[in-house]
Amino acid sequence: MKPAFLAPNLVEHFYVGGPKIGALRGIEVTSPRQPEEWIAATVSRADAPGVGPARTAEGDLLRDLVVKDPRGWLGTETSDGDVGILVKLLDAGERLPVHVHPDRAFAARHLDCPYGKTEAWLVLDATDDAAVYLGWNADVDPDELARARDEQDNAWLLGHLNRIEVRPGDGILVPAGTAHAIGAGVFITEVQEPTDFSILLEWSVTTSTREESHLGLGFDLAMQAVSTKALAADELAALQVHTDLSASAATALALLPEAARPFFRLDLAGAGARMPAGFAAVIVLEGSGTLRGDGDEVEVQQGAALAVPAGFGDWTVTGDARVVVARPGDPVTRAGAR
Repeated sequence: MKPAFLAPNLVEHFYVGGPKIGALRGIEVTSPRQPEEWIAATVSRADAPGVGPARTAEGDLLRDLVVKDPRGWLGTETSDGDVGILVKLLDAGERLPVHVHPDRAFAARHLDCPYGKTEAWLVLDATDDAAVYLGWNADVDPDELARARDEQDNAWLLGHLNRIEVRPGDGILVPAGTAHAIGAGVFITEVQEPTDFSILLEWSVTTSTREESHLGLGFDLAMQAVSTKALAADELAALQVHTDLSASAATALALLPEAARPFFRLDLAGAGARMPAGFAAVIVLEGSGTLRGDGDEVEVQQGAALAVPAGFGDWTVTGDARVVVARPGDPVTRAGAR
Protein backbone atom coordinates (compact mmCIF):
# COMPACT_ATOMS: atom_id res chain seq x y z
CA MET A 1 0.00 0.00 0.00
CA LYS A 2 1.58 3.26 -1.16
CA PRO A 3 1.75 6.64 0.60
CA ALA A 4 -0.65 9.26 -0.77
CA PHE A 5 0.61 12.62 -1.99
CA LEU A 6 -1.44 15.43 -0.48
CA ALA A 7 -2.96 18.36 -2.33
CA PRO A 8 -2.23 21.89 -1.05
CA ASN A 9 -4.47 22.67 1.92
CA LEU A 10 -3.91 26.32 2.82
CA VAL A 11 -6.21 27.76 5.48
CA GLU A 12 -7.38 31.38 5.57
CA HIS A 13 -6.98 32.94 9.01
CA PHE A 14 -7.16 36.26 10.86
CA TYR A 15 -3.38 36.75 10.84
CA VAL A 16 -1.01 37.36 7.96
CA GLY A 17 1.53 34.89 6.64
CA GLY A 18 2.00 32.14 4.11
CA PRO A 19 4.91 33.00 1.76
CA LYS A 20 7.29 30.59 3.52
CA ILE A 21 4.76 27.79 3.14
CA GLY A 22 4.48 28.56 -0.56
CA ALA A 23 8.27 28.57 -0.94
CA LEU A 24 8.76 25.24 0.83
CA ARG A 25 5.83 23.45 -0.78
CA GLY A 26 6.18 25.00 -4.23
CA ILE A 27 2.55 26.10 -4.20
CA GLU A 28 0.76 29.36 -4.86
CA VAL A 29 -0.38 31.43 -1.89
CA THR A 30 -3.39 33.37 -3.12
CA SER A 31 -4.02 35.61 -0.10
CA PRO A 32 -1.85 37.46 2.43
CA ARG A 33 -3.80 35.64 5.13
CA GLN A 34 -3.06 31.99 4.36
CA PRO A 35 -0.55 31.42 7.18
CA GLU A 36 -1.37 27.75 7.82
CA GLU A 37 -1.43 24.55 5.84
CA TRP A 38 -3.04 21.54 7.49
CA ILE A 39 -1.12 18.39 6.53
CA ALA A 40 -2.83 14.97 6.53
CA ALA A 41 -5.64 16.45 8.62
CA THR A 42 -8.85 14.53 9.23
CA VAL A 43 -10.38 17.16 11.55
CA SER A 44 -11.92 20.56 10.85
CA ARG A 45 -11.47 24.06 12.15
CA ALA A 46 -13.75 24.77 15.09
CA ASP A 47 -15.55 27.65 13.41
CA ALA A 48 -15.65 26.16 9.89
CA PRO A 49 -16.56 22.46 9.59
CA GLY A 50 -15.52 22.28 5.94
CA VAL A 51 -12.10 23.85 6.50
CA GLY A 52 -9.10 21.72 7.40
CA PRO A 53 -9.63 18.15 6.19
CA ALA A 54 -6.88 17.13 3.78
CA ARG A 55 -7.35 15.68 0.32
CA THR A 56 -5.01 13.53 -1.69
CA ALA A 57 -3.59 14.77 -4.97
CA GLU A 58 -6.35 12.73 -6.63
CA GLY A 59 -9.02 14.66 -4.70
CA ASP A 60 -10.09 12.06 -2.15
CA LEU A 61 -10.69 13.14 1.44
CA LEU A 62 -8.06 11.41 3.57
CA ARG A 63 -10.66 10.92 6.29
CA ASP A 64 -12.89 8.95 3.88
CA LEU A 65 -9.99 6.74 2.81
CA VAL A 66 -9.20 5.94 6.45
CA VAL A 67 -12.84 5.07 7.19
CA LYS A 68 -12.97 2.76 4.16
CA ASP A 69 -9.71 0.97 4.95
CA PRO A 70 -8.78 1.37 8.61
CA ARG A 71 -6.55 -1.71 8.59
CA GLY A 72 -4.55 -0.42 5.64
CA TRP A 73 -4.19 3.10 6.99
CA LEU A 74 -4.03 2.58 10.75
CA GLY A 75 -3.63 -1.15 11.34
CA THR A 76 -6.96 -1.25 13.19
CA GLU A 77 -10.26 -2.98 12.43
CA THR A 78 -12.48 0.11 12.56
CA SER A 79 -12.08 3.89 12.50
CA ASP A 80 -14.23 6.98 12.22
CA GLY A 81 -11.39 8.64 10.32
CA ASP A 82 -9.35 9.77 13.31
CA VAL A 83 -5.61 9.39 12.66
CA GLY A 84 -4.57 10.57 16.15
CA ILE A 85 -2.56 13.64 15.10
CA LEU A 86 -2.84 17.02 13.40
CA VAL A 87 0.15 18.50 11.56
CA LYS A 88 0.45 22.07 10.31
CA LEU A 89 2.88 24.34 8.57
CA LEU A 90 2.52 27.75 10.21
CA ASP A 91 4.12 30.94 8.91
CA ALA A 92 3.52 33.72 11.44
CA GLY A 93 3.70 37.04 9.63
CA GLU A 94 2.55 38.72 12.82
CA ARG A 95 2.37 37.78 16.49
CA LEU A 96 -0.38 35.33 17.39
CA PRO A 97 -2.58 35.96 20.46
CA VAL A 98 -1.95 34.69 23.95
CA HIS A 99 -4.09 31.58 24.31
CA VAL A 100 -4.39 28.21 26.06
CA HIS A 101 -5.55 24.73 25.07
CA PRO A 102 -7.38 22.32 27.39
CA ASP A 103 -5.96 18.96 28.40
CA ARG A 104 -7.56 15.56 27.81
CA ALA A 105 -9.24 15.34 31.18
CA PHE A 106 -10.93 18.74 30.76
CA ALA A 107 -11.93 17.93 27.17
CA ALA A 108 -13.43 14.60 28.20
CA ARG A 109 -15.47 16.21 30.99
CA HIS A 110 -16.66 19.33 29.21
CA LEU A 111 -16.15 18.97 25.44
CA ASP A 112 -17.13 15.33 24.83
CA CYS A 113 -13.74 14.60 23.27
CA PRO A 114 -10.92 12.24 24.29
CA TYR A 115 -8.28 14.64 23.03
CA GLY A 116 -7.08 17.91 24.50
CA LYS A 117 -4.61 19.97 22.57
CA THR A 118 -1.06 19.50 23.68
CA GLU A 119 1.09 20.72 20.79
CA ALA A 120 4.72 21.20 19.79
CA TRP A 121 6.67 23.43 17.44
CA LEU A 122 9.66 22.62 15.25
CA VAL A 123 11.21 25.87 14.06
CA LEU A 124 12.07 25.68 10.35
CA ASP A 125 13.02 29.33 9.90
CA ALA A 126 13.06 32.49 11.99
CA THR A 127 14.07 36.11 11.67
CA ASP A 128 17.00 37.27 13.80
CA ASP A 129 14.84 38.61 16.63
CA ALA A 130 12.04 36.04 16.41
CA ALA A 131 10.63 34.63 19.62
CA VAL A 132 7.87 32.52 21.06
CA TYR A 133 6.22 32.91 24.45
CA LEU A 134 5.59 29.96 26.75
CA GLY A 135 4.28 29.73 30.30
CA TRP A 136 4.02 32.35 33.03
CA ASN A 137 7.30 33.78 34.33
CA ALA A 138 5.80 34.05 37.83
CA ASP A 139 2.67 32.73 39.50
CA VAL A 140 -0.29 34.83 38.39
CA ASP A 141 -3.26 35.71 40.54
CA PRO A 142 -6.44 34.29 38.95
CA ASP A 143 -8.34 37.51 39.64
CA GLU A 144 -5.61 39.63 38.07
CA LEU A 145 -5.49 37.28 35.08
CA ALA A 146 -9.26 37.62 34.69
CA ARG A 147 -8.90 41.41 34.84
CA ALA A 148 -6.18 41.42 32.20
CA ARG A 149 -8.29 39.14 30.01
CA ASP A 150 -11.47 41.18 30.34
CA GLU A 151 -9.68 44.50 29.80
CA GLN A 152 -7.57 43.00 27.00
CA ASP A 153 -4.44 44.20 28.73
CA ASN A 154 -2.08 42.90 26.05
CA ALA A 155 1.04 44.28 27.69
CA TRP A 156 0.24 42.51 30.98
CA LEU A 157 -0.47 39.19 29.27
CA LEU A 158 2.63 39.18 27.10
CA GLY A 159 4.82 40.62 29.85
CA HIS A 160 3.97 37.76 32.19
CA LEU A 161 5.05 35.08 29.70
CA ASN A 162 8.52 33.62 29.24
CA ARG A 163 10.02 34.98 26.01
CA ILE A 164 12.16 32.45 24.13
CA GLU A 165 14.27 33.52 21.17
CA VAL A 166 14.23 30.76 18.56
CA ARG A 167 16.31 29.49 15.64
CA PRO A 168 15.86 26.72 13.07
CA GLY A 169 16.00 23.28 14.67
CA ASP A 170 14.42 24.28 17.98
CA GLY A 171 11.77 21.82 19.13
CA ILE A 172 9.42 23.12 21.82
CA LEU A 173 6.67 21.20 23.61
CA VAL A 174 3.60 23.18 24.67
CA PRO A 175 1.69 21.22 27.32
CA ALA A 176 -2.06 21.69 27.46
CA GLY A 177 -3.05 24.31 30.02
CA THR A 178 0.06 26.43 29.38
CA ALA A 179 -0.44 29.99 28.11
CA HIS A 180 1.56 30.68 24.97
CA ALA A 181 1.94 32.77 21.82
CA ILE A 182 4.01 32.62 18.63
CA GLY A 183 5.89 35.74 17.59
CA ALA A 184 6.16 37.33 14.16
CA GLY A 185 8.81 35.89 11.85
CA VAL A 186 8.58 32.31 13.08
CA PHE A 187 7.98 29.48 10.56
CA ILE A 188 7.21 26.13 12.13
CA THR A 189 5.96 22.63 11.66
CA GLU A 190 3.36 22.23 14.38
CA VAL A 191 2.22 18.84 15.63
CA GLN A 192 -0.69 18.52 18.01
CA GLU A 193 -3.54 16.46 19.25
CA PRO A 194 -6.24 16.44 16.57
CA THR A 195 -8.58 19.17 17.81
CA ASP A 196 -9.08 22.90 17.34
CA PHE A 197 -9.77 23.80 20.97
CA SER A 198 -8.43 27.23 21.96
CA ILE A 199 -9.23 29.50 24.89
CA LEU A 200 -8.31 33.02 23.80
CA LEU A 201 -7.00 35.25 26.55
CA GLU A 202 -6.22 37.92 23.96
CA TRP A 203 -8.99 38.11 21.38
CA SER A 204 -8.52 41.80 20.57
CA VAL A 205 -5.75 40.98 18.06
CA THR A 206 -7.99 38.47 16.28
CA THR A 207 -11.35 38.57 14.51
CA SER A 208 -13.00 36.72 17.40
CA THR A 209 -15.20 38.26 20.07
CA ARG A 210 -15.18 37.62 23.79
CA GLU A 211 -18.10 35.24 23.39
CA GLU A 212 -16.20 33.28 20.76
CA SER A 213 -13.14 32.89 22.98
CA HIS A 214 -14.17 30.41 25.71
CA LEU A 215 -15.20 27.28 23.75
CA GLY A 216 -18.85 28.02 24.44
CA LEU A 217 -18.33 27.16 28.09
CA GLY A 218 -18.21 30.64 29.64
CA PHE A 219 -14.97 31.93 31.09
CA ASP A 220 -15.76 30.81 34.65
CA LEU A 221 -15.53 27.21 33.48
CA ALA A 222 -13.01 27.62 30.65
CA MET A 223 -10.44 29.22 32.95
CA GLN A 224 -10.30 25.99 34.95
CA ALA A 225 -8.26 24.66 32.02
CA VAL A 226 -5.69 27.47 32.37
CA SER A 227 -2.66 27.03 34.61
CA THR A 228 -1.76 30.06 36.73
CA LYS A 229 1.49 28.57 38.01
CA ALA A 230 4.91 29.80 36.95
CA LEU A 231 6.90 27.66 34.55
CA ALA A 232 10.20 27.42 36.42
CA ALA A 233 13.50 27.69 34.55
CA ASP A 234 14.23 23.97 34.76
CA GLU A 235 10.70 23.10 33.62
CA LEU A 236 11.01 25.50 30.70
CA ALA A 237 14.37 24.02 29.72
CA ALA A 238 12.91 20.50 29.77
CA LEU A 239 10.34 21.54 27.16
CA GLN A 240 13.04 22.50 24.64
CA VAL A 241 15.53 20.60 22.49
CA HIS A 242 17.66 21.70 19.56
CA THR A 243 18.60 19.63 16.52
CA ASP A 244 20.90 20.62 13.70
CA LEU A 245 18.55 20.11 10.75
CA SER A 246 21.56 19.66 8.46
CA ALA A 247 23.06 16.90 10.60
CA SER A 248 23.34 13.32 9.35
CA ALA A 249 19.99 11.62 9.79
CA ALA A 250 20.83 8.08 8.66
CA THR A 251 19.21 7.13 11.95
CA ALA A 252 16.00 9.05 12.63
CA LEU A 253 16.57 12.00 14.97
CA ALA A 254 13.91 12.89 17.53
CA LEU A 255 13.02 16.56 17.16
CA LEU A 256 10.96 17.01 20.32
CA PRO A 257 11.47 16.47 24.06
CA GLU A 258 10.81 12.99 25.41
CA ALA A 259 7.67 14.22 27.20
CA ALA A 260 5.96 14.64 23.82
CA ARG A 261 5.92 10.91 23.08
CA PRO A 262 2.55 10.07 24.68
CA PHE A 263 0.93 12.65 22.37
CA PHE A 264 2.94 12.55 19.14
CA ARG A 265 6.39 11.99 17.69
CA LEU A 266 8.36 14.07 15.23
CA ASP A 267 11.57 12.84 13.63
CA LEU A 268 14.07 13.95 11.03
CA ALA A 269 14.98 11.17 8.59
CA GLY A 270 17.59 11.07 5.84
CA ALA A 271 19.10 8.42 3.61
CA GLY A 272 19.16 5.06 5.37
CA ALA A 273 16.86 6.05 8.20
CA ARG A 274 14.28 3.38 8.94
CA MET A 275 10.80 4.26 10.18
CA PRO A 276 8.41 1.74 11.74
CA ALA A 277 5.08 0.79 10.18
CA GLY A 278 2.16 2.96 11.18
CA PHE A 279 0.33 6.07 10.07
CA ALA A 280 2.58 9.08 9.50
CA ALA A 281 2.48 12.52 7.93
CA VAL A 282 5.64 13.37 5.99
CA ILE A 283 7.00 16.68 4.70
CA VAL A 284 10.09 16.69 2.47
CA LEU A 285 12.29 19.55 3.65
CA GLU A 286 14.93 19.26 0.97
CA GLY A 287 16.46 17.02 -1.66
CA SER A 288 14.92 14.14 -3.54
CA GLY A 289 14.84 10.37 -3.28
CA THR A 290 12.39 7.64 -2.44
CA LEU A 291 10.39 6.35 0.47
CA ARG A 292 10.83 2.59 0.20
CA GLY A 293 8.37 0.38 2.04
CA ASP A 294 7.07 -3.16 2.11
CA GLY A 295 7.47 -4.15 -1.54
CA ASP A 296 6.70 -0.67 -2.88
CA GLU A 297 8.20 2.81 -3.08
CA VAL A 298 7.39 6.37 -4.06
CA GLU A 299 9.68 9.05 -5.43
CA VAL A 300 9.70 12.32 -3.48
CA GLN A 301 11.28 15.75 -3.76
CA GLN A 302 11.47 18.95 -1.76
CA GLY A 303 8.07 20.34 -0.82
CA ALA A 304 6.09 17.11 -1.11
CA ALA A 305 3.62 16.28 1.67
CA LEU A 306 2.40 12.72 2.07
CA ALA A 307 0.21 10.56 4.26
CA VAL A 308 1.94 7.24 4.88
CA PRO A 309 -0.35 4.28 5.66
CA ALA A 310 0.41 1.50 8.11
CA GLY A 311 0.13 -0.90 5.15
CA PHE A 312 3.32 0.55 3.67
CA GLY A 313 5.15 -1.38 6.39
CA ASP A 314 8.53 -0.39 7.78
CA TRP A 315 10.09 2.10 5.40
CA THR A 316 13.35 3.81 4.63
CA VAL A 317 14.52 7.02 2.96
CA THR A 318 16.92 6.91 0.00
CA GLY A 319 18.71 9.58 -2.01
CA ASP A 320 19.45 12.98 -0.51
CA ALA A 321 15.90 13.62 0.67
CA ARG A 322 15.50 14.89 4.22
CA VAL A 323 12.02 14.49 5.65
CA VAL A 324 10.19 15.29 8.84
CA VAL A 325 7.96 12.47 9.98
CA ALA A 326 5.02 13.10 12.34
CA ARG A 327 3.36 10.15 14.03
CA PRO A 328 0.59 9.83 16.63
CA GLY A 329 1.50 8.98 20.19
CA ASP A 330 -0.30 6.61 22.53
CA PRO A 331 -3.87 5.71 21.53
CA VAL A 332 -6.65 7.47 23.43
CA THR A 333 -9.46 5.54 25.07
CA ARG A 334 -12.03 6.45 22.47
CA ALA A 335 -11.37 7.07 18.79
CA GLY A 336 -12.62 10.23 17.17
CA ALA A 337 -11.95 13.90 17.73
CA ARG A 338 -13.52 17.21 16.88
